[in-house]
Amino acid sequence: MSEDLLYKIALTMISGVGGVTAKKLMAVFGSPRAVFESPHRKLASVLNANIIKDWNRDKVLEQAEKEVRFVNSNNIRAVFYTDDDYPYKLNQCEDAPAILFVRGTADLNNSRVISIVGTRNASNYGLSLCRKLIAGLVEKGYRPLIVSGLAYGIDVCAHNAALSGGLDTVAVMGTPLNKIYPAAHENIARQIEKQGALVSEFTTNIATTQGNFVSRNRIIAGLADVTIIVESSKKGGALLTASIANSYSRDVMAFPGRVGDEHSQGCNNLIKSNRAALLESVEDLEYQMNWSTKSKSVQKQIEFVNLTEPEQTIFNFLKNSESESVGDIVRETGISFPELSTFLLSMELAGIVTVLPGNRYSLK
Repeated sequence: MSEDLLYKIALTMISGVGGVTAKKLMAVFGSPRAVFESPHRKLASVLNANIIKDWNRDKVLEQAEKEVRFVNSNNIRAVFYTDDDYPYKLNQCEDAPAILFVRGTADLNNSRVISIVGTRNASNYGLSLCRKLIAGLVEKGYRPLIVSGLAYGIDVCAHNAALSGGLDTVAVMGTPLNKIYPAAHENIARQIEKQGALVSEFTTNIATTQGNFVSRNRIIAGLADVTIIVESSKKGGALLTASIANSYSRDVMAFPGRVGDEHSQGCNNLIKSNRAALLESVEDLEYQMNWSTKSKSVQKQIEFVNLTEPEQTIFNFLKNSESESVGDIVRETGISFPELSTFLLSMELAGIVTVLPGNRYSLK
């Protein structure tokens, strides 16, 4: 049994410790094991007294041992937020889970990730829009990762359309990986394992509650470059996902619907209030995200002097690209997100880079 994995999982199983607190503990103590070996008086600098009082370290480690055995015997990857293969777009979100459990082969760091969500009570209109959008992406040669939540309606339609088009798709679950919900989607879940991945933040000792499904929406939003709402009533999980994506400064797009239709009201309100861009076709998505299937092999011939070393690194990366997202620049240059924001602003003011739709950057 990997001792490193044991303590990583154990850290996330401490009652009252979520992703944000787990990362604070890591910042203070350096490793998950060091957290478990630290005396209460030191832990008090991060944890409140009630958490410390109720924390039975031996019991948590015993539960974590069971989880490690489950992970190892079911071909599951446990990806900690400090691991290289943790999704870098999600890692930019402060409240991202400290650990993800992944069963499948999908690359969660695909350069283009689209989350598609909507009502469980989808109309034929909504289902048709979802299928046509994904088919249009495939026809244009795009290979994005399609993310959704495995729920009835728009979610499962997005998964099915992705599978039919040969695209990888990720189902972010509100349950641990030992339980498929809804049970009626067991078969498609197994297909997703082979052509994508099932993803959960929950260990197998966690009971299924409505709050889990609300919580998983932040992962759906955080994994993606853009969240697309196909159909939604005035309230619902899809609108919550859109709100979270807005809070992450990620793009949100929505299909409009007829005035008065119950399951179009949410989308229409998002567009009307400028919380989502209007989406009617693949071309709208291309424009919003500044995507293109054209070759990026032509180098820009412009040069600049007096760049700092990090700015030169950014310049060199953008030199051979039409545009890149902030996440792509972070990943390829190794510059942290806060530092990158400062450098990009400086380069924008100097007339070196320009900001494009979709929060993407290119050289001027």
